[in-house]
Amino acid sequence: MKKTWTLLTGVLLMAILVLAGCGTGDSKKSESSGNGEEQDTFTVGMEAGYPPFNWTQSDDSNGGVAIKGNAEFANGYDVQIAQKIADGLGKKLVVVKTEWDGLVPALTSGKIDAIIAGMSPTKERKQTIDFSDIYYKSNLVMVVKKGSKYDGATSITDFKGAKVTAQLNTFHYTVIDQIKGVKKQTAMDNFPAMRVALESGKIDGYVSEKPEAVSATAANDKFAMVEFTEGEGFKTSEEDTAIAVGLQKDSDLTDKINEILKGISEADREQIMDEAIKNQPAAK
Repeated sequence: MKKTWTLLTGVLLMAILVLAGCGTGDSKKSESSGNGEEQDTFTVGMEAGYPPFNWTQSDDSNGGVAIKGNAEFANGYDVQIAQKIADGLGKKLVVVKTEWDGLVPALTSGKIDAIIAGMSPTKERKQTIDFSDIYYKSNLVMVVKKGSKYDGATSITDFKGAKVTAQLNTFHYTVIDQIKGVKKQTAMDNFPAMRVALESGKIDGYVSEKPEAVSATAANDKFAMVEFTEGEGFKTSEEDTAIAVGLQKDSDLTDKINEILKGISEADREQIMDEAIKNQPAAK
């Protein structure tokens, strides 16, 4: 009986080990399969709240792309550029909606493959991440209330005494200091918040790039865009007003993305921006 019990015990032990081995194999196979899927995607971070560069919408109209983790979709100039890059890489575009301050940490931690969010390749950011070639250039303007004393301003000096703000952690906010006598307000997290503050009278104006200002005035007929006379506007460097794709340091995607961007003509880029401004949501 003892020998028989020992034999049965041994057989059962072998069976358990075989089953355990099979389970481990399946787990590794599943993990490998998961990694394979990740390699077939191009995951991009953006606010999805900075029209016409990027915004959130309820469906996939006009080329909208599903936002990972919720039922909404992202669209805009950045989304369409990201789609062209993903197509060029032979990958599926995945959009991760991320607050502005969280974009660089999301990139450096590997949560996303790239930042395509109207981000300028400043010296400060280049200390932490790399950038592609420039995919858009713009000028700084001011968005104000239509009919206000600042509507029709031609110089930043006209904003002496004005309550002005800009987005948090952007160079837009730093240039406000160039206005002598300005009442610089607390920086705001995003552009929708600034539009609300402007309409309510909490601020007199906010600093923006021309495409966003065109978007704001198209969405709300109570707003006006102030473009400054040459030499009377904000002093900026080319890197401040340029926009590029943010990438991890020494990313193997950089050269590939630059090659894809070279294939998008200036005419095509302008057309994509025109379409983005036309298709932006009517929300304020």
